[in-house]
Amino acid sequence: MTGSAPLLPSPRILWQAPYQDVVEATAGLDAAATQPLTGPWKLLLLGDGSPTRHLQLLTGTPVQVELIAMAAEPEQPAGAHPPAEVAELAPPLLRRQVWLRCGAHTLAWAESWWNQAEAEAHLQDRRLPIWRSLTTNRAELFREVDGLARVEAPWLERGFGVAGPFWSRHYRFFRGGQELTVIREVFSPLLERWLGPAGTPAVGSSAAIPSHASVAPRLAHSL
Repeated sequence: MTGSAPLLPSPRILWQAPYQDVVEATAGLDAAATQPLTGPWKLLLLGDGSPTRHLQLLTGTPVQVELIAMAAEPEQPAGAHPPAEVAELAPPLLRRQVWLRCGAHTLAWAESWWNQAEAEAHLQDRRLPIWRSLTTNRAELFREVDGLARVEAPWLERGFGVAGPFWSRHYRFFRGGQELTVIREVFSPLLERWLGPAGTPAVGSSAAIPSHASVAPRLAHSL
């Protein structure tokens, strides 16, 4: 149950905050150096809806899932930096990485961690988005967003075709109170074409990361 390439190292985290801190704009954000998230980006990053469905609605183009890799996760993986919630999954673990594309546009990258038996049971068709695999036959599913981050990686810049940093979030899927998987998603600034500028969190204790708002008109023109 592997993809055609090795697992990529997880992106480097520049800033992160728990979900509740972002919602309340308290301990996790430096208000003096922060532009709050705009409404459309709040819906995308903090909402409990399906991101693949959102991407399809925004672009009018079906989402294509390109599998990068699916492989057993070592006990101490190099360069993974998994969310803390991954420790709640029963080992042995498997990690899956994908690109999400709408037509010619690569709009998101995602990696997910699974108990290997759960992955075998739920990810039989690797081309399907995870939410579709888990909701077959209208099975009940609960999504809980755990945190947001700003991340960077050279291979993300190559894949998206635009400089970072990038908005990221991680969340869990539950069924019947049981944790099924932990998912990290990273979104391309190309989405500013449809959503407008996102706003920017503070990094460290002072300067904020530059927004991609200035490149949105150029990207919209080039697309």
